[in-house]
Amino acid sequence: MDTNLLLNIAQQYGCPVYVYDGNTIENQFQRLQDAFKQVKKLKINYAAKALTNISVLKLLKKKGSGLDTVSIQEVLLGLEAGFSPDDIMFTPNGVSLEEIEEAVQLGVHINIDNLSILEQFGAKHPDIPVCVRINPHVMAGGNSNISVGHIDSKFGISVHQTPHILRIIENTKMKVNGIHMHTGSDILDIEVFLYASEILFETAKQFKNLDFIDFGSGFKVPYKEGDLETDIEELGEKLTVRFNEFCKDYGKNLTLVFEPGKFLVSQAGYFLAKVNVVKQTTSTVFAGVDSGFNHLIRPMFYNSYHHITNISNVNGKQRFYSVVGYICETDTFASNRKIAEISEGDILCFHNAGAYCFSMTSNYNSRFKPAEVLFYNDAVHLIRKRETMADLLQNQIAVNFD
Repeated sequence: MDTNLLLNIAQQYGCPVYVYDGNTIENQFQRLQDAFKQVKKLKINYAAKALTNISVLKLLKKKGSGLDTVSIQEVLLGLEAGFSPDDIMFTPNGVSLEEIEEAVQLGVHINIDNLSILEQFGAKHPDIPVCVRINPHVMAGGNSNISVGHIDSKFGISVHQTPHILRIIENTKMKVNGIHMHTGSDILDIEVFLYASEILFETAKQFKNLDFIDFGSGFKVPYKEGDLETDIEELGEKLTVRFNEFCKDYGKNLTLVFEPGKFLVSQAGYFLAKVNVVKQTTSTVFAGVDSGFNHLIRPMFYNSYHHITNISNVNGKQRFYSVVGYICETDTFASNRKIAEISEGDILCFHNAGAYCFSMTSNYNSRFKPAEVLFYNDAVHLIRKRETMADLLQNQIAVNFD
């Protein structure tokens, strides 16, 4: 995104502020569609948890996306954004049967990931089709926090427990119309993903009335210049051939489903923060910004890398800085990072801030959550106002001790 545009947004809406490029989101969606254009039935369900702003949801709906949701609140947001219930998949983890039944009442598709709930649901609602989430026991993500298909993961029903699933289906006469897996985020090795897909295909053969197979997502995006990413075009070429072969053997054209989140919105996001102070110590130069892990937790929580540029001095001499926040905890965004020379009042831009950034914000230290702005087709739209003191107090009830 143009540096001057970002500076203008920072000046108009203040800092800190999240900025999203809607055209980048659309381009990523189209790229995934093009990679799998030889599949007769393709369904892309955006993983709402990555970025839940209702304007972003509306933009993806306009593009033809469905929605992958993990909470009843995300389901309600999707409906508010105009998604048809038939275009929403509910894939929770560790929720009660009551929450799943609430989603059923809203008319959305259900994806169940444990034997206990599957059996309870099948006994009570045998006529409502469900999808079953399988754990293929494949470590496909970058680390144990974002890889959810490994053997110790809490997600999904072990592929080795497939006989139990089949027994539940036989006993309850319930309908299973989909099989699902999600191995984790930051998938780089396509062959590992294809290996996990083979496990899913072998499992799917044992279910006779499927309408779709959901392969999850977790495609890696580049975080800095020269960084590696999932070769989505190569994956599309190889998985399409195998999927079409499976459909032929199965005797039915199934729908191939993906649920990308980071792939669609990560690179579209920019987080702008103003430098409050430049602090020289005996060993380090700190650039302290008007934000912290309350606004961008990924570096501290996942040890994730976000490229940082000084958009107030793009051509300045490169110096080493540790970029830190204003929270009363260690909240380091980057350590000893080369950045164009920083002065107090400069605007720093954190790249790849579209996925799991604003959606993981908090009010820690009673700080306000930042504003969000969408740039789309040459127009700038404020899509979330900056919080105020009234927002912090809205749901609190003050007891009178007089």
